[in-house]
Amino acid sequence: MRRWSKPETVAETDTVKTKTPTPVRRALRSLFRAKWPLLAILILVFDVSAALFGPAIAPKDPNRQNIIKRLQPPLQEERNGEVEFLLGTDGLGRDVLSRLIYGARISLLVGFIAVLIGGTMGTSLGLLAGYLGGRTDDVIMRLADIQLAFPFILLAIMFLVVLGPGVVNLVLVLGIGQWVTYARIARGQTVSQREKEYVEAARALGKSDLAIMFGSILPNILAPLIVIASFNVASVILAEASLSFLGLGVPPTVPTWGGMLAESRDQLLAGRWWLAVYPGVAIMMTVLSFNILGDWLRDFLDPRLRGIG
Repeated sequence: MRRWSKPETVAETDTVKTKTPTPVRRALRSLFRAKWPLLAILILVFDVSAALFGPAIAPKDPNRQNIIKRLQPPLQEERNGEVEFLLGTDGLGRDVLSRLIYGARISLLVGFIAVLIGGTMGTSLGLLAGYLGGRTDDVIMRLADIQLAFPFILLAIMFLVVLGPGVVNLVLVLGIGQWVTYARIARGQTVSQREKEYVEAARALGKSDLAIMFGSILPNILAPLIVIASFNVASVILAEASLSFLGLGVPPTVPTWGGMLAESRDQLLAGRWWLAVYPGVAIMMTVLSFNILGDWLRDFLDPRLRGIG
C-alpha cells in the first residue's frame, strides 16, 4: 500500500532567518556608502593623533627661536642639500610645522572640553525645564532668551577682558556660552517624552524625578544632542581661533592656530603666504570635517532620513 507523506510547506522547507544588523555594521555600511564622512574621520584622526603625540611627532621645539633662519619659505634647501624646515619658519625663526602640530592640541582640547561643559550644563537644565515645567521652565528659558539677545562673541570678549587670557578661562567662557542650544533642544524633546507610557511606568514603579529624567528620558533624546555637539565642536574651534587672533585666547607662548594667524598679519603684504595659509587650512579642514561628520550623524541617527539597513 502506497504511503502518502505530508506535503511540506514553504515555511518548513525555506526558513528565512532575518538578522538585524548591529549598530556598528549599520554605521560602517552608512559610512562606506556616504564616503565623505570617511575622509572627515581620517582628517580628525590625524588631528587627534597630532594633539596626543605632538612631542613625539613634531620635528622641533615649537617655541625655539632662530633669528638667523627667520622667515624661511617652505622646502628651502640648506647648503648640504637637506630641507630643515618643511613648512618654513615664522618671524622669530620658529618651525611652522611644529607649531601647527602643537596648535592642534589647544584647538581640539578647547573644542571638546567646552562642548562637554556646555552640553552637560544645557542638557541638565533643559531636562529640568521640560520635565518640571511651571516656574522652573519659565526661569530657565528666560535666562536662555537673555543670553541669546547678546552676540556670543561680544560676551566672550567682555568676560575674557575681565578674567584675563588663559586656557582655563577660555574653556569656561566658550563652554558656558554653548548651554543655550542644548537646553532648548533638551527641553523640547523632554516635553514630548514626559507623558509617554514608559515614563508613566517609571512613575508607577516609584522612581524619583531625577531617575526618570536621567535614566529614562535622557537616553531617548540623546540623538539630536549628539548631532548638535558635533557641529558645536567646529563652532567652538572657530571661536577659539577668533579670540586667539584678537589676543584674548591663550598666552602668546602657547602655539595655537588662531595665534599663528594673528602673528602672520604683518607678513602677508610682504609675500610670506605660508604663515597664514597653513594654519588657515588646518582650521578650515578641521571645521569642515566636523560639519561633514555632523551631517552624517544627523542622517544616521534620524530614522526618517536614513535608509533601512
